Amino acid sequence: MKNDEVKEEKIIDCTDYSCDIKPEIADENLLEKFDTEARFRKFGRETTSGKIVFLVAVALSIFHLYTAWSGPLVTLVHRSVHVSVIMSLVYLLYPASKKSSREKPSILDWVFSGLSLSLAGYIVLNYNSLVMRAGMPNNLDIAFGIMAIILVLEAGRRITGKEIAILASIFLLYAFFGSKLPNLIAHRGYGIRDIADYMYLSTEGIYGIAIGVSSTYIFLFVLFGSFLQKSGMGQFFNDLSMALAGSGKGGPAKVAVISSGFLGSINGSAIANVVTTGAFTIPLMKKIGYDKEFAGAVEAAASCGGQILPPVMGATAFIMAEYLGVKYIKIATAAIIPALLYYMGVIVIIHLRACKKGLNGMPKDQLPKTSLVMKEKGHLLLPLFGLLYFLISGKTPIYAAFWSIIFTIIASSLRKETRMSFKDIIDCLEDGSRTALGVAMSCAVVGLIIGVATQTGFGLKLAGAILFLGKGKLLLTLMLTMVACIVLGMGLPSIPAYIITATMAAPALAKMGVPHLVSHMFVFYFGMLANLTPPVALAAFAGAGIAGGSPSKTGFEAVKLALAGFIVPYVFVYSPSLLLIDTTITKTILVVATAALGVLAMGASVEGYLNKNLNMGERMAMFAASLMLIIPGIYTDIAGVIIFGTLFVLSKISLAKAVSEA
Repeated sequence: MKNDEVKEEKIIDCTDYSCDIKPEIADENLLEKFDTEARFRKFGRETTSGKIVFLVAVALSIFHLYTAWSGPLVTLVHRSVHVSVIMSLVYLLYPASKKSSREKPSILDWVFSGLSLSLAGYIVLNYNSLVMRAGMPNNLDIAFGIMAIILVLEAGRRITGKEIAILASIFLLYAFFGSKLPNLIAHRGYGIRDIADYMYLSTEGIYGIAIGVSSTYIFLFVLFGSFLQKSGMGQFFNDLSMALAGSGKGGPAKVAVISSGFLGSINGSAIANVVTTGAFTIPLMKKIGYDKEFAGAVEAAASCGGQILPPVMGATAFIMAEYLGVKYIKIATAAIIPALLYYMGVIVIIHLRACKKGLNGMPKDQLPKTSLVMKEKGHLLLPLFGLLYFLISGKTPIYAAFWSIIFTIIASSLRKETRMSFKDIIDCLEDGSRTALGVAMSCAVVGLIIGVATQTGFGLKLAGAILFLGKGKLLLTLMLTMVACIVLGMGLPSIPAYIITATMAAPALAKMGVPHLVSHMFVFYFGMLANLTPPVALAAFAGAGIAGGSPSKTGFEAVKLALAGFIVPYVFVYSPSLLLIDTTITKTILVVATAALGVLAMGASVEGYLNKNLNMGERMAMFAASLMLIIPGIYTDIAGVIIFGTLFVLSKISLAKAVSEA
């Protein structure tokens, strides 16, 4: 028996109605290789360190639930408490280097953890005095400000990787040495006192809008995700996906798309999603005949797409709503059609590859039955329905998340198999805090970057440079913005990637007359797609690690699968009706129908198959048809339909002829 088959038997356990993922088999070393958040110390609760981490993590979750119920504290106080407690946990849980102990924190870790707590303590105890002398900090204020910057950079480096810490350090140096730089990017320069004051004692730096959203919406939705997972939602999505799509052509690949899309939307981490669900789906894809690179790429593309999929969108939607000053439901509604087109593009290529290679799905007798899955675990959908109800009815995301957590506990208790005990609830409180560490520290470090951008005007300078290079041409400006977003987003989780690109790249599109929601959605897409785009395609590399394929080839396969995601943002810039902005039902239906047909044509062009293998001329014609259909316009739509229809009919005739000759 081949090694792959042995591995698959260990990972997959299929019964008459369920395919159980065994997370203990998942490759933790692989997850740690690509996801720095997984490199935490693993000490038990029986140790002193474990007890302290457990108590602090549970207390942090209770603090956020309490403030969600009663209302947040004064802005600076609330955000500083959030960051300080998060940092104190990071220093205890995450070693400084590979050589550091993985069993217990060092003395220096304890010192840094205590100093992190002192940052919030100083603000809480001296808040009134700090307000009175705003803009005129004393020496102690500056000392704490310098310490805050150093601690945030180091904690960010430990949990999110050196890339974002280095980027933030470069920005801080830019703020200090600005007067000595070339005129194109120069500014008057700021001293250490000015920088420390701005970053620590205002709500524009560390405690800016990113941490504001992290300390309210994001933390609660991460906690909500922990309760959903504990209730069995992850297994439910996998079982339901297997029941719905497992037996079709290329079934396991379609299962990966459906389950990873749902889970990716909730957990907000594309890399973690690739490793956890990929441990189940990738071996199945390989087993039915997909090659290693394609299997890894499917999981990567599906997991990354979860960031753009409502209702949760990996929590980035809440930051976008805060930035734009609009209700969350407007963001979620606008994201629906582009997200469905993205996933349609992935599934089309998967299906055509299966048809091309004659890959069938899994036998039905090895798959769960939809009716049994819904009977056993269908009640777990109730919290999601409750969440949607609250958001649609105009309740705040904080209110919606709080009550959704309560509903999850209640819904899980409806059946004995999913009922959560008191210990399970406490475990969720701890797990929620620990899961939120990476997002929160990303937001804190990004706060330094955004703080420098606003303090020095760098964001406006970058927007001006993009506009200058774009020479007043919208298409060229869009392409330059896309490149800037992919470069800025390389190696970063989707949330910090969006915050950076929204601050530095979106203003260029706004100055070209692109509506704010459209420009933010545009940069959001390409910041997310940076996780798939070589040379730094972390989600694709994680998929390659599980599949045993080439990382670079997997990255390029992932880009092909996600090609619709690279085209659709251009479409909604030129036709905002795709985002349901200023449109009618008739216009929306027309735009969606032609775009969907265009995505189908693009899949056929990329895969080189539609009822038969397409030659190079047919593939080029199909690609031209896809662009004509995707780009709005009555004449381009008509031309695209004619080209696609002609090629489709010819392929059908060719297929019928081949069948008759056989």
